[in-house]
Amino acid sequence: MSIASKTPLTAGTARLISLSTTVPWAFAVLFLLCLPLVFQTSSALTIMNQMAITIVFALSYNMLLGQGGMLSFGHAVYMGLGGFFAMHVMNMVEDGLWLPLPLLPVVGGLFGLAFAFLIGSFSTRRAGTVFAMISLGVGELIAACSVIIVVFFGGEEGISGDRTMGPPVFGYEFLTQQEVYYLTIFWLLLATLLMYLFSRTPIGRIANAVRDNEERAEFLGYSQRNVRWISFCASGFFAGVAGSLFAINFEILTEENLNLATSGSILLVTFIGGAGFFVGPIIGAVVFTLLQTVLGLHTELWALYLGILFVACVMFFPSGFAGLIAMHRRPFSLGKLHLLIKPYLKVAIPSTTSVLSLAAILEILFHKRHGYGGDHGMELYGIAFDSGGYHAIAFSALIAAISLFLVSLVLPEIRAVWEEANHAGGRG
Repeated sequence: MSIASKTPLTAGTARLISLSTTVPWAFAVLFLLCLPLVFQTSSALTIMNQMAITIVFALSYNMLLGQGGMLSFGHAVYMGLGGFFAMHVMNMVEDGLWLPLPLLPVVGGLFGLAFAFLIGSFSTRRAGTVFAMISLGVGELIAACSVIIVVFFGGEEGISGDRTMGPPVFGYEFLTQQEVYYLTIFWLLLATLLMYLFSRTPIGRIANAVRDNEERAEFLGYSQRNVRWISFCASGFFAGVAGSLFAINFEILTEENLNLATSGSILLVTFIGGAGFFVGPIIGAVVFTLLQTVLGLHTELWALYLGILFVACVMFFPSGFAGLIAMHRRPFSLGKLHLLIKPYLKVAIPSTTSVLSLAAILEILFHKRHGYGGDHGMELYGIAFDSGGYHAIAFSALIAAISLFLVSLVLPEIRAVWEEANHAGGRG
């Protein structure tokens, strides 16, 4: 084939790649800009801000786990240190330092980068269990220092600041939650874009190679330690950005922002969303924030449900929600995705009913154990009843058993249709 005949194909492919890359970003920008027009309450904006911060934090963690294969149990250290330093700078602005608030995440990011550079200089020499244990030790060390070094961490009460004391930016003083939302979204989009571009750089590609086979990467001439160190430093920077955004939004930081529980939570978020995919932590952050905030308003057992979801991910779909979506790319490319709609609809109702019934059993048992003053009256799913006896539990168990039985009847059909949808020949 001649060069002239190749050129139109190359140009068409380039245009297709360009469209497939830019359209999702443009849609994301438009979607995030329009959200405050739909959800206008202060509480909704706070939840969306928290979701954006969690996305940045989870994406920074995915640079370690998903792209570099480094399992860290102390990633909250860099978010917390960046946030604490940003809070101190915020207080310095109140005392006369000139620094516009939108630049504060850069300060926190650089502080997180500095500590990541220091800690990564010795922790990234080895991967696997050695790296995980070092990260755990560093996390516990910093958490202990947060109680001892009161002048920096503020002790048990933490440290607070006032974001409105800085110089106005284009007339905005960030007094309202909506103004803070747009500032947070700006940094969410910028940080996400930079992390995406980093994953497409040679060092990002080599990090994937080191994750998959570090001996082969070393044989090809790449230093696995240097690759992990660079990825570690970049991850620390964006974790510091997330910490600064937390400081801007909530104007207070405590020891909880850098302890082991926070590090464990971001591991859970990334794994549920799908550590092997760039969009995985985004999905996980959205699910986690909704469970923590929205579901947390209705039940005290939201953390239990989150743990059950995590166990289900480990057992049945270890690639996370992003992996579940990616599994349907082949049926989509074969034009057979529509075959799955009918069996999915069949299993949706009994699956939902079984989940709600099992959750009802947990809620009733919790209410029976922790009911105030022997009060057995409770309301669940809009239905008021007496939880004193075991009739409600028995009824919920019966509904759950029937629902699970109906699910088991539909599963063979789903398996058969799934094989047909992934087969290149046959009906379409």
